[in-house]
Order: sequence, then structure tokens, then C-alpha cells
Amino acid sequence: MQTLTITRPDDWHLHLRDGEALKAVLPHTVRQFARAIVMPNLKPPVRTVADAAAYRDRILAAIPAGQRFEPLMTLYLTDNTTPQEITRAKESQFVKAVKYYPAGATTNSDFGVTDIRKCNRVFEAMQEVDLPLLLHGEVTDQGVDMFDREKAFIERHLIPLKEQFPNLRVVFEHVTTSDAVQYVLSANNVAATITPQHLLYNRNAIFQGGIRPHFYCLPVLKREEHRLALLQAATSGSPKFFLGTDSAPHPRDGKESSCGCAGCYSALHAMELYAEAFESVDALDKLEAFASFYGPDFYQLPRNTEQITLNKTTWRVPDEVPFTESSLVPLRAGQEMTWQMADANLAKEG
Repeated sequence: MQTLTITRPDDWHLHLRDGEALKAVLPHTVRQFARAIVMPNLKPPVRTVADAAAYRDRILAAIPAGQRFEPLMTLYLTDNTTPQEITRAKESQFVKAVKYYPAGATTNSDFGVTDIRKCNRVFEAMQEVDLPLLLHGEVTDQGVDMFDREKAFIERHLIPLKEQFPNLRVVFEHVTTSDAVQYVLSANNVAATITPQHLLYNRNAIFQGGIRPHFYCLPVLKREEHRLALLQAATSGSPKFFLGTDSAPHPRDGKESSCGCAGCYSALHAMELYAEAFESVDALDKLEAFASFYGPDFYQLPRNTEQITLNKTTWRVPDEVPFTESSLVPLRAGQEMTWQMADANLAKEG
């Protein structure tokens, strides 16, 4: 296969940051994706509908001229989120979900939930108005091994949560283990996003020839057996699994430091990375549904009607791209790719 044309995809888990950083990275996403679920972990976080509306306006203002893109907003769940704010979120029509971060779990998660049980009234409201819950599914207990935190989260928190709120729609974000795959397949009203790095790499990538900080993300890459389980899930045709890059821009000096930031930047070439992953198991015919159909279906949104085309050609990922006062190192920087997205004319209508 030399060309692959599919319905224009969406990114169901994306970090855009704000200010000059937003302006630097947004064009990479807009080039490929029609919509994206935008993460709320700014400083300060997006905690209210008013915060989300203001952030949405800043995103819309940063879209390159002549391009069409819809940011789908989320609220940052805290110990103090109220059921009334959930009602306002649903009524807004532009807030599509609420994001749960365990306090201290990842970048800008210091405002996160200290005890998930404190949010039961909020979960009741979300279940009632049918607003999805997006979970960063890791425990932060220092007594739990870094590579076991997703499994522990399922056992300690996710299973009890779904038993108490069976009709709550949940997205288990950026799943990384076979344990998560098995749980998602067994649970009602639960779906999952999968990142390109977790489909393409196992934890060895972080340590090949030294510390490779640009492969460090949270949840961290896992063993090869887990990567294979994710790849099987993504290419299985199950509507429970769909595309979410978790693309997370950090300046080079923030990654290459004595205490480097967690996050892989894949927005530059996300669809090319996913195409390589799917091709590795001869499943390119399953890419369109994973990237373009299952996400909108879960979020109860229409599927896109535009198309994109990927061509089989060799090109080199740049070593870095401009980013605020520093630079940004994309995933697989300096290495060759075997698929490339054709330039698309996605001009605004009207």
C-alpha cells in the first residue's frame, strides 16, 4: 500500500498549554485533526465553565488563518468541584468531560484530587447529566512500584467507582498495560485512549545507551508484553479503544535536566506514528475506525466528513522545532519515518 486515505481523525487527549506555547504547537494538531479533547492542567487549572470558555477563546484565536479546528473543553476535577458546576458544564455544550488527576501524579497535577471518594456527589451529578469522566489511572502511593501504579488504580479505585456509578461514562486515559485492556473490555460504559508511544515502544526505549528523556512520559512505558497487548487492542476493531496522543509539549531544557518533565511530543507527526504502529501488525485497514470513528461515537458527536491522505515515503523527523524561548524535541527526533501525511486543504467553510 502506497497511499492511505481516511476520514479526518480527532485527538481525544491533547495538551496545548497556553500563551506563546499554545501558538507554537497548535498548528501541528490543526494540520491533522478536526477536533481535540483539550486537557485542563494549566497553571492555574481550568476548574470552572468560565475558565473553560476563556481558554477556548484563546485556542480559537490561535488557529492558523484559513484552518478549521474545534477544541473540546474539559474541567479539572478538584476536591472542591461542585455538582452545580457539572450542571453548568453540561449546559455549556462546549465542555465535553471532566478530568481526574490524582494529586501529584503528573505535570501540573498539584491541584488534583486527594481522595477520589471525596468526589462522589460530583460523580452522581455527572452520571445524571451524562458527562464523561476522564481518568489519569495511576495511584500516587510511594509504596507502589512505578510500573504497577495503573494496575493498583484499577483494583483500588476504578472497580469500586464503576460498581457505585455503573452508568457513568468513563475514558481510561492513555492505558499502558494488559491489565487495563482486560478491564476496559470487561466493563460497561468504559473506553480507553492509547498513545502512539505506548504502541511503538516499551520501557527499554528510555534506557538505550543512557537516559533518553524524550521517551519519558506518565504513565511510563511498560514491558513488551504490555505494548503488544495495547497494539492488539488498538487494531482489534473494538470500539472501546480510540486515538488519544497525550502529546505534551515541554521545552528541551525542561526535559533534559536533573529532574526532567514527563511527556512525549507527538502532535507534529501523530498520524504517521500511528500508521507505522498499525502497519507493524498488518492492520492499516483498522486505523480509520480507531482514529476517526470510535472516539466521536463514544462522545456522542458526529463523525467528520473531510479526509486526509498518508503516503508511503521516507522522511526524517526534525531534531527540534521552535518553542517559546527554547525548542521542542518531538518523539523520534532525527529518525526516519515511513509514512507522511499529505498537505491538506482544510479551509474554513463560508
